[in-house]
Amino acid sequence: MRRQRRSRWDVKLSPYLYISPFFILFALVGLYPLLYTGYLSLFDWNRAYYVRGDFVGLENYRFVLNDPVFLKALVNTFSIFLMSSVPQVIVAVTIAALLDTRLRGRTFWRMSVLLPFVVAPTAAVLIFGSLFADRYGLINQFLEYIGLEPIRWHVERWWSHLAIASMVNWRWTGYNALIFLAAMQAVPRDLYEAAALDGAGRVRQFFSVTLPMIRPTMIFVIITSTIGGLQIFTEPRLFDDTPNREGGPDHQYMTSTLYIYVKGIEDQFYGRASAAAWLLFLVIVTIALLNFAITRFLTRRSAA
Repeated sequence: MRRQRRSRWDVKLSPYLYISPFFILFALVGLYPLLYTGYLSLFDWNRAYYVRGDFVGLENYRFVLNDPVFLKALVNTFSIFLMSSVPQVIVAVTIAALLDTRLRGRTFWRMSVLLPFVVAPTAAVLIFGSLFADRYGLINQFLEYIGLEPIRWHVERWWSHLAIASMVNWRWTGYNALIFLAAMQAVPRDLYEAAALDGAGRVRQFFSVTLPMIRPTMIFVIITSTIGGLQIFTEPRLFDDTPNREGGPDHQYMTSTLYIYVKGIEDQFYGRASAAAWLLFLVIVTIALLNFAITRFLTRRSAA
């Protein structure tokens, strides 16, 4: 009787024990900093003595929301996010569909699309820095060669967003393409054969069979791309060639995470930085849920 009871408890508790290390680690390095950041956002901070100051309630949130630099950084974040994540997912699905066909040297092409992800972000910024340099960049040299005016990549706001988005797309498109490819290869081939017998061509099979079958993977990639795109930090930080490195001399490509870094690490306004971090967290959750709903709607409509 005792052995049966022990066996029953073992069956019930074993799965939770197996996954408990992840949740314990998440509670220590993820959940606790998140909650503590929310706690700090309600207090002032004494920069002279590096200690928590008086309770100020929502004053830090009010300051951040009224700060034109934060609002500008938020617009920059959405601009770079739309220029990177949206084309990134579309191109990644297209590349995965091509790699799923009978290409010569398929292994070589599948490995080559992952090479940009292996390159360190600093090295990638150096590579693209030679392309998007204002005076001696390769792109500006080409524009001057064909008789066009050079572009001030580090000065003009939207051109700098395009340059940073190009770095992000170059680094992450191949990685997402391999995720889509793995999902496409798991689609049963008899579905394509049945669609071909019904007269569906390659394009119709892609929209009616492939996309609906890889919908969970698409939702995963879109949500992770959304989180990563709204938290972009390394590329604009290294792209800046000014001494302060705060997203350009007029903050024309400062992102939200860069704003949090400047307020918290450089200016040591930890309360305001924590408030900005929580506002960004709420924005990311909202956009992720919106992407989830839109993706489900589009994939169901394409399947119909």
